[in-house]
Amino acid sequence: MDDTNANQINPSIRGLTENEVKKRIEKGLTNQTDISTDKTTKEIILSNTLTYFNLIFLIITVLLILVGSFRNLTFLPIIIGNTLIGIIQELRAKKTLEKMNFLNAPHADVVRDGVLQQIRSEELVKDDVILLTTGKQICADAVVIDGSIQVNESLLTGEADEVEKTSGSSLLSGSFVVSGECYARLEKVGNESYISKLSMEAKTMGSGEQSEMIRSINLIVKWVGIIIIPIGIILFWQSHFVNDDSIRKSVTSTVAAILGMIPEGLYLLTTIALALSTMNLAKRKVLLHDMKSIETLARVDVLCVDKTGTITEPVMSIKDVFLSKDSRNPLKTTDELKGLLIDYTAASQDNNATMEALKKYADEADGSVGKHRVPLDRLAFSSSLKYGSITFSDGIYLLGAPEFIMRDDYASIEKEILPYAEKGDRVLLFGRYEGSSIANGLSDRVTPLGFVALANPIRENAVKTFAYFKSQDVAIKVISGDNPKTVSQIAVQAGIDNAESYVDATTLDTDTKIKKAVREYTVFGRVTPKQKQKLVQALKKQGHTVAMTGDGVNDILAMKDADCSVAMASGSEAATQAAQVVLLDSDFAHMPDVVFEGRRVVNNVQRSASLFLVKNIFSLLMSLFSVIFMITYPLEPAQISLVSMFTIGAPGFLLALEPNRDRIKGHFLTNVMFKAFPGGLTDVIAVGALVICGEVFALPGESIGTIATMVLCVVGFMILFKISEPLNKMKYGVIGLNIVGFIFSGFFLKKLFALTDLSNICVLLMVVFGFAAESLFRYLTLLVEKLQEYYKKKKPKLKKYLELK
Repeated sequence: MDDTNANQINPSIRGLTENEVKKRIEKGLTNQTDISTDKTTKEIILSNTLTYFNLIFLIITVLLILVGSFRNLTFLPIIIGNTLIGIIQELRAKKTLEKMNFLNAPHADVVRDGVLQQIRSEELVKDDVILLTTGKQICADAVVIDGSIQVNESLLTGEADEVEKTSGSSLLSGSFVVSGECYARLEKVGNESYISKLSMEAKTMGSGEQSEMIRSINLIVKWVGIIIIPIGIILFWQSHFVNDDSIRKSVTSTVAAILGMIPEGLYLLTTIALALSTMNLAKRKVLLHDMKSIETLARVDVLCVDKTGTITEPVMSIKDVFLSKDSRNPLKTTDELKGLLIDYTAASQDNNATMEALKKYADEADGSVGKHRVPLDRLAFSSSLKYGSITFSDGIYLLGAPEFIMRDDYASIEKEILPYAEKGDRVLLFGRYEGSSIANGLSDRVTPLGFVALANPIRENAVKTFAYFKSQDVAIKVISGDNPKTVSQIAVQAGIDNAESYVDATTLDTDTKIKKAVREYTVFGRVTPKQKQKLVQALKKQGHTVAMTGDGVNDILAMKDADCSVAMASGSEAATQAAQVVLLDSDFAHMPDVVFEGRRVVNNVQRSASLFLVKNIFSLLMSLFSVIFMITYPLEPAQISLVSMFTIGAPGFLLALEPNRDRIKGHFLTNVMFKAFPGGLTDVIAVGALVICGEVFALPGESIGTIATMVLCVVGFMILFKISEPLNKMKYGVIGLNIVGFIFSGFFLKKLFALTDLSNICVLLMVVFGFAAESLFRYLTLLVEKLQEYYKKKKPKLKKYLELK
């Protein structure tokens, strides 16, 4: 618990006493909630054990035990191992995330016993009095008791307009402070707050939108789950009642077919890959609020960035203070201007980076130049208005964006600002309003008194980071509230492509203009928070995958609508809580790390998924082949386990851990199907032909099963070589290790995996089919690759045709 400067507190506000706080804690009236979007330890264990496929495995196990086929239970250790590994990795990732979330937990400034303290939001109790300032997220339902603030409730209501809250106004938890300062008393805390009730409804409704990869895997698993039951029943009926096989033979052949159709390790592989990526990013001080953001950011083709805090450092410094040359300016010396600025700064309650720089400047300046004026009224700086004001006895003084303060008279002062803007400096206008009130906005003229030029240095790694995104064909859009010339110059210095192409967002007053501008321009200046949101929406409508980075409350609306949102921890608390990804050390240079992790997960899971799908395609088509030609499924469960272990499971997991920075191309499911289909079809044709040959030459069923296992492994290793291209030492090692494991099992564990000794004719048949399978796989791969190229060419035309329909 950190004490802040108690001298800044309104002396009439004492807050709760220590005893009153203790009593409320004893009654459970704290701001701690039972609602979490994260899984509990119990939920992780149950989600990994009580699955549909584990139920199928349990039924299969019972059936095999009942018929005495214990040898065919070789899949059980793999299933148990998969489940345990999945639980352990998820628990490790959960522990890591909990530590990171604790460090990034929201805090509140609370008044207790007349002292202003900073505590974690969940430590607040009912009736606590909190101080709300710009950028703070409202952590519980409250009522304003002193002061006034502008609040944005868009995250709750969808309405983007800022709402003024004065004494007696209600505040909803989940909204955030845009400007101003007030004291508020908490009325509903914990599970009783508005945001908690919304969260409970959201959790009841489901887990939200899923990434393309997870959606594709769920689709595969869903259809496999539907298909295996009727196919299993038909295969058993045919084997036992049509082919007159024994109960034991019928059960084992049916179980083998079902085992082959279940992608038992695919979910586990995805879970582990995401969990490891989460932990790897945590080591680099990157916190993920949403795991799907790893994949989304890896697919991004447009990155929208704010200037201050993203391209530049969050800290500003005063570069120059100079008088306006306007003929109406009553000030004669710079000291007069400095005196007014010092008084303005002392009276202001703003706490943004600009005001921090001005306060530092005021502290270092000669205090005698200020007249210590007493403020009569205040208007906090707002990102939508682009200015703030202080009313003294001698008039209303404004500080903010020159274009927004001067309006139609901006051209009269533009030349004075231009030299600074062209250097990338931020320039604020300080002026006096000629009207009597600004309650309804600026309607009268403003007399320009002077200007404040602020320097905002570019981040050390900005040039390197943007060069990386350029090399990856990721377009950068700079969206800022500053002067477009200033923003453009900063963007040029940061090495952003086409940074000279800029537009003043005050001219983008229709959705049509915004839609056109996102195609033509790279830099957008004088953008309001609502316009930032519209720019992101326009980019998404044009088919782009958009990421938005920011650090202030003015970025939240755009971040909410982006496919992936990234916040700097040094920025506003509301922004960090709204973002999917938080850079805890506020280092933008970590962005490529997030992209690399996303690509590693998606590319490696995609590659390994095609291995799993080869087995599923083979078993499904082989089952249909068996039904059509009235034959018994030729393989046993132990043989399927052997093939799965060395050509799918072990290599799939090892390859999933490999670094992979390749760009993600195409759709997950389409890519997986195109890679898996040649192998699955080769397996079916080879094993189907082998079964027919066995019937013709009257070969024993056990020998056919053994030959089929060997041929499947040969094809499996060919597929492994194909999907591992380009090969390196690690991949050669993985494939070599699995080949050695397979040979060892074939020679020394024959009985365990239901392999029999082969006659000379069977060995010859195995060699012939092995070579034939290699040629068949090669030609089918070439054919599918041609079809894939044709599909890619025709896809845009087909899409356009469907849109017209």
